[in-house]
Amino acid sequence: MSAGKEGDSLCFFVNGKKVTEDHADPETMLLSFLREKLRLTGTKYGCGGGGCGACTVMVSRYQPANKTIIHYSANACLLPLCQLHGAAVTTVEGIGSTKTRIHPVQERIAKAHGSQCGFCTPGMVMSMYTLLRNKPQPNMEDVTQALAGNLCRCTGYRPIVDGCRTFCQETNCCRASGAGNCCLNREERTDGPEDEKPKLFDKEGFLPLDPTQELIFPPELILMAETAGPRTLTFQGERMTWVSPASLQELVQMKSSNPKAPLVLGNTNIGPDIKFKGVLHPLIISPTRIAELFEVTHTLNGVWVGAGFSLSEVRSLLEKLVPQFPEEKTELFKALIQQLRNLGSEQIRNVASLGGNVMSAYPNSDLNPVLAAANCKVSVISNGGRREVPLNQDFFVSFGKTVLKPEEILLSVFIPFSRKGEIVRAFRQAPRKESSFATVTAGMRVVFSEGSRVVQDASIYYGGMGPTTVGAPKTCAAIITRPWDDETLSQAYDVLLDELALPPSAPGGQVEFRRSLTLSFLFKFNLEVLQKLREMSLCLQNVITNELPEKMQIQPLPKEIQHSLQEFQHVSKDQSSQDPVGRPIMHRSAISQATGEAVYCDDIPKTDRELFLVLVTSSRANAKITGLDVSEALQLPGVVDVITAGDIPGKTVRTFSGYDEELLADSQVSCVGQMVCAVVADSRVHARRAASAVKIGYEDLPDSLFTVEEATEKSSYFEPRRTIERGNVAEAFKSVDQVYEGEIRLGGQEHFYMETQSMLVVPVGEEAEFNVYISTQWPTSVQDAVAETLGIPSNRVTCHVKRIGGAFGGKVTKTTILACITSVAAWKTNRAVRCVLERGEDMLITGGRHPVLGKYKVGFMNDGKIVAADIQYYLNSGNTVDDSVVVAEKILLHMDNVYNIPNLRGYAAACRTHLPSNTAFRGFGVPQCLMVVENMVNDVAMALGRPADQVRELNMYKGPSVTHYKLEFSPENMLRCWEECKLKSDYGARCRAVDLFNQQSRWKKRGISIIPIKYGIAFSESFLNQGAALVHIYRDGSVLVSHGGTEMGQGLHTKMQQVASRELHIPHSKIHISETSTNTVPNASMSAASFGTDANGMAVKNACETLYQRLEPLRQKNPGGTWESWVKAAYFEKISLSATGFYRGPDLYMDWDKMKGQPYAYFTFGACCSEVELDCLTGDYRTVRTDIVVDIGKSVNPSADIGQIEGAFMQGLGLYTLEELKFSPSGLLYTRGPSQYKIPAICDMPLRFNVHLLSDSNNPHAIYSSKGIGEPVLFLGSSVFFAIKDAVAAARSESGLVGPFPLRSPATAEKAFLACASPFTHKIPTSKPGSFKPWALNI
Repeated sequence: MSAGKEGDSLCFFVNGKKVTEDHADPETMLLSFLREKLRLTGTKYGCGGGGCGACTVMVSRYQPANKTIIHYSANACLLPLCQLHGAAVTTVEGIGSTKTRIHPVQERIAKAHGSQCGFCTPGMVMSMYTLLRNKPQPNMEDVTQALAGNLCRCTGYRPIVDGCRTFCQETNCCRASGAGNCCLNREERTDGPEDEKPKLFDKEGFLPLDPTQELIFPPELILMAETAGPRTLTFQGERMTWVSPASLQELVQMKSSNPKAPLVLGNTNIGPDIKFKGVLHPLIISPTRIAELFEVTHTLNGVWVGAGFSLSEVRSLLEKLVPQFPEEKTELFKALIQQLRNLGSEQIRNVASLGGNVMSAYPNSDLNPVLAAANCKVSVISNGGRREVPLNQDFFVSFGKTVLKPEEILLSVFIPFSRKGEIVRAFRQAPRKESSFATVTAGMRVVFSEGSRVVQDASIYYGGMGPTTVGAPKTCAAIITRPWDDETLSQAYDVLLDELALPPSAPGGQVEFRRSLTLSFLFKFNLEVLQKLREMSLCLQNVITNELPEKMQIQPLPKEIQHSLQEFQHVSKDQSSQDPVGRPIMHRSAISQATGEAVYCDDIPKTDRELFLVLVTSSRANAKITGLDVSEALQLPGVVDVITAGDIPGKTVRTFSGYDEELLADSQVSCVGQMVCAVVADSRVHARRAASAVKIGYEDLPDSLFTVEEATEKSSYFEPRRTIERGNVAEAFKSVDQVYEGEIRLGGQEHFYMETQSMLVVPVGEEAEFNVYISTQWPTSVQDAVAETLGIPSNRVTCHVKRIGGAFGGKVTKTTILACITSVAAWKTNRAVRCVLERGEDMLITGGRHPVLGKYKVGFMNDGKIVAADIQYYLNSGNTVDDSVVVAEKILLHMDNVYNIPNLRGYAAACRTHLPSNTAFRGFGVPQCLMVVENMVNDVAMALGRPADQVRELNMYKGPSVTHYKLEFSPENMLRCWEECKLKSDYGARCRAVDLFNQQSRWKKRGISIIPIKYGIAFSESFLNQGAALVHIYRDGSVLVSHGGTEMGQGLHTKMQQVASRELHIPHSKIHISETSTNTVPNASMSAASFGTDANGMAVKNACETLYQRLEPLRQKNPGGTWESWVKAAYFEKISLSATGFYRGPDLYMDWDKMKGQPYAYFTFGACCSEVELDCLTGDYRTVRTDIVVDIGKSVNPSADIGQIEGAFMQGLGLYTLEELKFSPSGLLYTRGPSQYKIPAICDMPLRFNVHLLSDSNNPHAIYSSKGIGEPVLFLGSSVFFAIKDAVAAARSESGLVGPFPLRSPATAEKAFLACASPFTHKIPTSKPGSFKPWALNI
């Protein structure tokens, strides 16, 4: 592997074991080394860019200077192996396992139901474990900070927080939350004492945390650090050399001879560039052992901080310094601490260095504007000696470039004390409150002459307003020497607006928002200065009081997570104690998921001569392929072959809804990201390099369509388009009091399952047999498709699914196509082939939820009664049909929601565009459909000036009802959910409290909203509503259950275990489920449509009943016997101990010509109330409280069902308020990873998150009277959208604006801020659409 000179040996420890690596490659990250070399697969690959936390490990180092050991969490995907010399790494396997003992962190996250699909769990465990190693008794703020960089797509975070909360001292939590009685919240209700209420978990039995039981730091490493003489370390890789010099002098020499070689400390900047942009650095210099970079020098005027310190260390240093000095001296320290709290995640801050942060010179840097505003300076060194350079406007030259010469090295940063009369503040606005790059940042400083309000000096700097950190000297000049008052500030806003212009097509977009924020931040600074002036008593008391009335003061948004309620019904007293149905049973794999032992598709060990497949995708949206040159790729090391459409032995297309979709594009491409060919090589790295060497020639075609408007104009649709009508809409419009027309546009959504698309195809070696190990929701579809593609019968293909790391609808159609391509590679090479998509590839290729444009015309009476509505839905389907037509149909079937509108017409069109094809996503069109309906109802309420909940209630179905497709149903439980939600959330009193809050606050507003849902369960295509199972009883009495459903975190296997336990009358511990496979249960339906438990549960029940009846004669013969004795006797009496089970499912249909049918078996009902607090100056918001009431019949497993409810709600909250897909004008997806695409994190969880399952509900249509729950609640996340809209309406009323107004979904900070129509947004001149090329398309 090494070229030329032999490198040094790398020595570090992993989980207490010594690792010596003689050929450490600088391009190897710790993650791939752990997974591929050491076979420690507990640490997961989630994104590869430090954005999701799935690969979190703990790094420990010995510091000889003060003889201490430090522990910190880090992302293994960004940690270069070469950086770890002398370190000890602890992974999830190292802290506990089911074979030895599990660690309390692992136990509590699992038993608190904080692990569903389990893919994020090891990362969560390690973040929490590291916190406890540093602080065995944390408070809740420590916990939320530690977990801020860990994403979870399944749970909604509440159970993870509750599990981790058990390590906090309870009094701490209560005091921190300011709730006073938060521990007693559960006792507020009057229906019986606390101990009678069932709980999701019992914390009394938890293992205690014993810090003495942790792994010790290896003494060998201490010895090594104490005795090792300083020597240079060199590691030589295939393409790159890594040098770690031992002295400053050597570092200076090395940098002067290699000025282009980057210095790497945290690798949070260079690492992503190498990985995502293909940057190659032949030499990397790592100055981690240069003592001078880690020195702190105190002077009379401030403190010099070494450039090598991590951001976490800088924050900790500043926090220690603040109490040591008078308040007036620490203004800058406090401003920096505030920025350092929100910059990146804990894992990033623990490794990213201060010097790296300054030198990377990012345009939207958090620290640079503050350092520049406060007149900081840096000390640099080179061959020419040392010099000091001021950190100011001139320091930042252009994007990513500073004024320093290439050979100069940043040694330290000077952070000055503030002085009397000086005020320093920092501001930032980001797409997500934590762990997110900022949109705009600012550092502002003002100095007052003593005893006066005249400004002596001022400096203002912004990030995110151009290619570099920019100052506002003209604005400062307009303030200096003048008194700080409204007149001065008013002039300053105008100057600032001219000074910081952004062209309308500026990179990053959001131009109006960014420009408004510069004014907003200055105004915020003004309010802070006035508050500070009042405190400093520098002016006459009454003058300031008049200027800053209470209403104008700004406080930060609330952030303390409080105790939440989860209410569900006890099982009946006469239920057997060993019958687990209805009890909150832990997910059957939760413990092994928390220990890292759970095996996912990419954790399967490599087989002999295995190859890795990487796809080559189109870079054009609409073009002919004129050439495909693979010659260069085939020359590269390790490359075995390139697979093209011509290599497919069987069927080259997959057919959906009557349209063919090519597996690999042959002559033409119709979106950026369409698969053209695939490279197979002996390793991931070699396959990726070769894929980027494939050259495709294109000839662009005219008329690329990206938006639904463009598609509609060209009549570009996937047929059939559907229409449905009840009553006579046209006539009804003539008789109403008012008619209102409106529209709402909903953006799409990326599934962001934590485990990307993964598969392994293994040729058996004879009779054209193949084993496919894959992460899919529909194994049967994969089996059929692979067989057709290879031209072999289905009985030669066996598809195995152990578990899926999240799916949400995204692992059905595209997964099947990927499996077909991978199987062709396995067929052609006759070797096992693995394909695991990178996060960016996955997001580019696989599509997501359909963006929808909804238009409506609604006729209503003055009392709010809606008489007629005409709604049109336009779906952006992308380049292939996929599920789009079926999604459009489901949209029309749900367009009544809970409202009895006598005259209702719907039209839905799936528009064909040149974007990557969209597909199924949890809710399957219903979240888009209902958003349009509820927005329409909201508009009616706003047009009438009536409360929205009253208009909703007035129009609800009541008594025996009939839907618009003539299905009879009873809305009784829906009305019960609505009433109970109002009661549990104390809706009336809270509406009054919101009004009072809004009267007393000008720049922060609260909003509240309550939203209902009626959701149809089952597949409207009747043949899909079948379930099958196979149950074996072995001679020792243990039971193996197989069924057609796949486990993707929803707890399906756990519920099937519960069903078998009840039917066979044995403890569920005797029952095992190994996997889902097509050779045990054939022809199974997909796990989707919230129907998994209904179909498979009945099939398992059927099989178990058969077996139980077979054992009946033996029980009668030996009534005192045990289960084991009956089973043994049955074997000797030659009674079959194996049975299949089958469930035919309901016969559902929909006749679109007659516009009638029974497409659903039953409805799941729910209602949700959410309250938000909105910062009108930035658009930031917090969900203060959410109360959900859901009718799920009798829950089979309350912990699994409540987990589904909370997870779906948070996914909905993401869809409607946070997650934004952005495409370039040429159709390229910009948002291809967690750094650009923000899913909800812990900071987005409602601060109080209460879930109540409706009591005394029955459902005769499903197993044990339960109901499907996976999808319905996702839409209830819209309650947060409407609460934001309510808060925005309150803000608009301050400007005299009333009545309906548009707000697009997602209601991001940008959209909420602009909708508030503050005086600052009015100052921004808007560019006329069409007069410029926007940075991103308006999809």
